[in-house]
Amino acid sequence: MRRLSPRTLSALAAVGALILTGCGTEQGGSESGTAPGSEGRTIRAQKVMRLTQVHAETGMTLLEGPVFADDGGLIVVDVTAPAGKPKVMRVDVAKKTSRAVHTDDRGAYTSAQFSPYDGRLYLSDFAHGEIVSLASDGSDPRTFFSGEVAGARMNPDDIAFDPEGNLYVSDSRGLSEGKPHGRVVRIGREGGGATVLAEGLAAPNGISFDADYRGLWFSELTENRISYLRLDEKGGVTSRHTAIRVDGGLAQSDSIAVDADGNLYQGLHGRAAMAVYDRHGERLATVELPSRAEGLESATNVAVTPGGTRAYMTVSGPAGGYLYAFDALAEGVRQSNGG
Repeated sequence: MRRLSPRTLSALAAVGALILTGCGTEQGGSESGTAPGSEGRTIRAQKVMRLTQVHAETGMTLLEGPVFADDGGLIVVDVTAPAGKPKVMRVDVAKKTSRAVHTDDRGAYTSAQFSPYDGRLYLSDFAHGEIVSLASDGSDPRTFFSGEVAGARMNPDDIAFDPEGNLYVSDSRGLSEGKPHGRVVRIGREGGGATVLAEGLAAPNGISFDADYRGLWFSELTENRISYLRLDEKGGVTSRHTAIRVDGGLAQSDSIAVDADGNLYQGLHGRAAMAVYDRHGERLATVELPSRAEGLESATNVAVTPGGTRAYMTVSGPAGGYLYAFDALAEGVRQSNGG
């Protein structure tokens, strides 16, 4: 096994803490039926392809941040990919092929989103507390934001953009210590003016605007709850409340996506499934893998095809990193495309 540099080991140790603590498609579509308890109907996802295998250097693989580019290519990141291995990949879901877009010797990228302001691809580097951006083809890497926010460096997990291109970040600060030091942070579209919108959070992970951009949904991984942050026209907070308590059992609440009808797709870390809620908190469905799928432990994130209902979720475990597809309950919009 190739020896890793101290800097790389440090970065992967941070990601390891995140993971250990909790951070053409096959035809036939979804199978629905009645699920026990309050889980609503069951939607059966179908395997699209395997994207990665467990890396010998890091002992794991963890796919995240699926997001569709304007030309239909699906961008996926591998949080634990070592230096030299693809950290950002581009997938042709129709042809079931993928190719490397970007790698480096430093980043541990936990999410991906395209900015509506400049069209660049933005990535959150959990290990180094930075937001970086790439040209759509993976070239021209730039540091968009680095440094402290209100006296503390971030552990940025997921990201969301408002229509003007301002960035909203779930900061999982305190995750490795098991302390509620997490925050929701807003960064201006030019990379300045970082402000804390909410604090004292238990490892915030998923973050997404609602269908009307009136507020933000965000999940707290170590409390298994989804909260709602109502915003004013200038991006300031007017109210905050706990909206949904996720009955995850051994699993924990991961990333969030929202469709055109305002339904929430809540990824689960520790269970290869997603919970679907309406905007009033009713559990509508559970997206499950086929019973024959083994060695997959987490369904971290999802992207619903913009203007369509085909959804692609990232699923990972000892068997590798996979894409699975299912039919969403409504069409995809920006809020259901990565994050």
